[in-house]
This record gives sequence, structure tokens and C-alpha cells, in this order.
Amino acid sequence: MKKRGILLSDSHCGHAVGLTPPRYQYRQKRGSDPTKHNKWAKIQHEAWSRFDDILKRHAPFDVVFFLGDAIDGKGAKSGGTELITASLEDQSEMAVDMLNHVRLYGRKRGGMKIIATHGTPFHVSGADGEDWENIVADKAGISKLGSHEWPEVNGCVFDLKHKIGASSIPHGRATAILRDLLWNDLWAMEDMQPKATVLARGHVHYHIGVWTPHKDRMRWAMSLPALQCMGSKFGARQCSGMVHFGAVPFTVDEHGVFDFCPEIVPIHSQKAVTTVI
Repeated sequence: MKKRGILLSDSHCGHAVGLTPPRYQYRQKRGSDPTKHNKWAKIQHEAWSRFDDILKRHAPFDVVFFLGDAIDGKGAKSGGTELITASLEDQSEMAVDMLNHVRLYGRKRGGMKIIATHGTPFHVSGADGEDWENIVADKAGISKLGSHEWPEVNGCVFDLKHKIGASSIPHGRATAILRDLLWNDLWAMEDMQPKATVLARGHVHYHIGVWTPHKDRMRWAMSLPALQCMGSKFGARQCSGMVHFGAVPFTVDEHGVFDFCPEIVPIHSQKAVTTVI
């Protein structure tokens, strides 16, 4: 039987432009707004609507793979000025709401499994090193949470991990994922890892996918789009690369053949405009 799934990553719940469930979203203020409150309110509403639309159009799902950075953390580098809340408990509740919403689009008969990986310690671990994603996993009913996972769907093996190197040049963005695909080959040769058909990574907030032929089937490597919009101080002031918002729905047929349909959607609330003098 063909199975349907979706690859998700980097929701950064708790950040002003992270993926924000409706009950936590900012409400627009009347009158002039010298702050970014109303701008963030529009972004939060639009991002959630587009996320829900992706789920709705590709459901029902048998499996969900979530690749980390469910919450944004304390935001120490910006003094917490970019956060909806600095409470990691509240951020975790947002992430639970988000994953519970995804679960609404699971296949009713037989349920739906969520496999997840840990994100970047800066975002998901407190000062004492505790992993808040463990709490998210428990409350959201995640089937498996680990640092590096190899789930198998109809014979198709996935290699899932959060972190991957980024590139500041457009034509270098595939290098890191191809490197990790080669590392998987080498580990598999030593019989220490399953040989993956699909390798997926999060962290970099852009999507790029490459394929390579291997015997009777293709092998895929990809970095995932984020579920956090543009708007962090670090990204806006220090980075120049394109950010992708979205997800990667996929199918695996009864013969283990993988097919996917990347959903990279624009957030119109963030379109840059000129300042007319």
C-alpha cells in the first residue's frame, strides 16, 4: 500500500516570526504602530494559514518526520527581544499545539506516526542542558525522538538529522548534503548504518534537493525549507541567502519508490518594498 508522509523542520515556536498556533498569535492594534507588532501579527497569521493549506492539500498522512528546532529558545544573543515569550515551557506548548494540529491530518484508520530529531542546543536546550524537545515529544505523542534516525517506509530508508552545513553561495548549497550522503555510504560499508534511499537535513532554512542513480532506484539528498519566516535579527543583518518557507510532502509506493512534492510558499507579508522619499 502506498504511504504518504511529510518532512517538516525548524518551526522555532516562540519566535515572533516562528510558526505560531492561532491562540498564541499577536492581535493587530488599531491606529499607527511604530513597533513591528502589527507586521508580526500579519506574518504569524499568514504563515499558519499557508502551513495549514499545505497539510490540507496533501493529507492524509501515515507518517510525519520533524527535523528539529521545534522551539526558538531564550534568544540570548538578542536579549530575548525577538520572542513572543521567553518561557521555554510556553514555547514547548506552542510546539505541541503545532504537532497536534498536524496529527489532525493523519490517516484515521491506523493513526499516524511522528518521528523527530533533536535540534540545535542553542534553541532547544536550557542553560543546564535539558532537552525541551523531550517534553514536546512526550506531550505530542511522538513515536521516536533521537539525534539521528533511520526510519523505514515500505522498504525506503530515510536518514534524518537536524544539522547540516550552510553555504553563502547559491551553487554551493548542495555540497553539504552530498557530503553527508557519501558519509552514509561509508558508514554503511562498515555495516554501522543503514544505507539510505533518502537523506534529509534541516537547520539551514532553505530547500535544495539532488538525486543520484543507484542500481535499480534513485537516491535523494535534500535540505528542508523552514517553518520559520524571515525576520530574525541575525538573518536580516548578517545573511544574504534566500530563505524558504514550507514543507516537503512525499509518497513511498508499495515497491519502496520515493516521490516528493516540495511546497515552497511565499509569505507576502514579508515582501520588501521601497521607501518613497
